[in-house]
Amino acid sequence: MRNTFAETIYEAAKHDPRLCVVVADISPAGSMEKLRRDYPARFVNTGVAEQVMIGMCAGMAMRGLRPFAYSIATFSLFRPYEFIRDDLCYQELPVTVVGVGAGVAYSTLGGTHQAVEDVAVASSLPNMRVIAPCDPQETRAATQWCASQNDGPVYLRLGKAGEPVISADAQAFEFGKIRMLREGSDACVLGYGPILKLGMDAAEALDGEMSVGVASVHTLKPLDAQGIARVLARYPRVVVIEEMVPRGGLGDAVKAIAWESDATCSLRCLSLRDAFVHLHGSHADVLGAHGLSVSAVVNALRGAH
Repeated sequence: MRNTFAETIYEAAKHDPRLCVVVADISPAGSMEKLRRDYPARFVNTGVAEQVMIGMCAGMAMRGLRPFAYSIATFSLFRPYEFIRDDLCYQELPVTVVGVGAGVAYSTLGGTHQAVEDVAVASSLPNMRVIAPCDPQETRAATQWCASQNDGPVYLRLGKAGEPVISADAQAFEFGKIRMLREGSDACVLGYGPILKLGMDAAEALDGEMSVGVASVHTLKPLDAQGIARVLARYPRVVVIEEMVPRGGLGDAVKAIAWESDATCSLRCLSLRDAFVHLHGSHADVLGAHGLSVSAVVNALRGAH
């Protein structure tokens, strides 16, 4: 996903001289190196100074540029939080804060590098929009939207690398609207980000037993409450999965929508635990320690507890 982001920004920069990228001591990946080489005046590395990165992006935006602040999610959002709040959100500046490797993607580096609460933090900021694409194709569409919008700050939550494409047959990407990745009739999985692959795998594993739809809720703020309400009304069983702590994320929001819309479906929410898991292994290992796996999603879809 990070390479797709870099390639998309590079292509967009060819046609829009306002686009620029500011990083905080992170090695450029993929086509980001091409952007630094071909457009050196539009690529800045501030070093280990994330507050400077955000402040610089704010100044650029005030001068008419369209900057992207790019780093590992814990560093792009948490370290410069006050600057994002006051410089970007308070002034509604069109800056995209890119958090790469969100969730527990940096599985071997521990809690300091695992952005397990970023959706809740970013969503709480006034004027901030939050987008979390599920795969490289959705990343491309989301990045193109960010590069073209002028209405205020965005937190773009990305995975790391190697994520498979799961949205090839999906409806067209539209900011602020959920999209079906897979149609079904008996149950539906709602989620966002690369962990939605677990939902797709669980749906395929249940083929022949039940028909399971999968929907990408890529825009977490503003949330498509009407689209989610339609899913809750259409399917007798709904499972929410997210690579985020259980408070302040999609699960809480879907529960509120279910209550307000008088939904009668069965609703289960699977998330990271409300804890730092001290396990240093693969991404799948850490997710498993949090109780997130294909089998967990399958059991939730079957109604097992």
